[in-house]
Amino acid sequence: MPAKLDPDAAAVYRAFQDAGRPAYETLTADEARAYYSAARLVSNPEARELASVQELAIPGPAGDISARIYTPKALRQDNGLAPALVFFHGGGWVIGDLDTHDVVCRAIADDGQLVVISIDYRLAPEHKFPAAVDDAIAATGWIASHAKKLGIDPERLCVGGDSAGGNLSAVVALHARDHGGPLLAGQVLIYPATDFSMRHASHSEPETSVLLTHSVIRWFRDHYLSGAQDADDWRASPARAETLAGLPPAFVVTAGADPLRDEGDEYARRLADAGVPVVHRTYPGQFHGFFTMGKLLPQADVVVRQIADWLKAL
Repeated sequence: MPAKLDPDAAAVYRAFQDAGRPAYETLTADEARAYYSAARLVSNPEARELASVQELAIPGPAGDISARIYTPKALRQDNGLAPALVFFHGGGWVIGDLDTHDVVCRAIADDGQLVVISIDYRLAPEHKFPAAVDDAIAATGWIASHAKKLGIDPERLCVGGDSAGGNLSAVVALHARDHGGPLLAGQVLIYPATDFSMRHASHSEPETSVLLTHSVIRWFRDHYLSGAQDADDWRASPARAETLAGLPPAFVVTAGADPLRDEGDEYARRLADAGVPVVHRTYPGQFHGFFTMGKLLPQADVVVRQIADWLKAL
């Protein structure tokens, strides 16, 4: 299914090309992080004003995990407890942090009238797989067990994230199902990476190699995984899980010009086939990463509102 970019997405792609955007695979991890952090200033929309934004330290398997709690001015509460989304940022498990996804966390909290807790999990290559997974599981478990102290309703706790963060969200949901909780109300998977085999057709179509290219994915993989054997582990490739039955309802976003498109589409289908309630929103003319580019791409704001509405409906 060859992809054709929407006019606004095509204009953004041309602008990045004209600006001489460096390919991540030509950079060190630290250089890529610095570039990614600087690039967000060009594409992120204005940060929304909330009731509070607070820093938090969560005990983790290798020390405290930094996190950030977003509380909107209008908050849906029941007996003083609010719904919450534990958010894991994208960036190929190598780049990204609390600041690169600050704006979208604010927007989801504001539109969804819920608490968002963003997790700064350990990054590769300094911390190889499964360090990020261990942090994501530990952070979610701690938040669930301290929910009421945080003003959160433990029965309305969801996980979500984009790209690598979508991968971690899917893995956390699988782990929670198989290890006695926490009981999650939903999972938001925004163009998630689900299968490190990279054999789906969208990994070989030239039209999908936009911003996130096939060589960049390999660069992320080689930084994150210790070897080929890790790709078969469901904690790296949640699509390798034996069954997806019994997982919480899912909201899945995929983009047409994205190497991860087919594995995201397939994961949504498998969830539905396993009896999991699924809302799958496809954006045929968008590329990987558009979700955070609300200043340049109007459809990014559409996705935020769709996610917020879905979370409200839960």
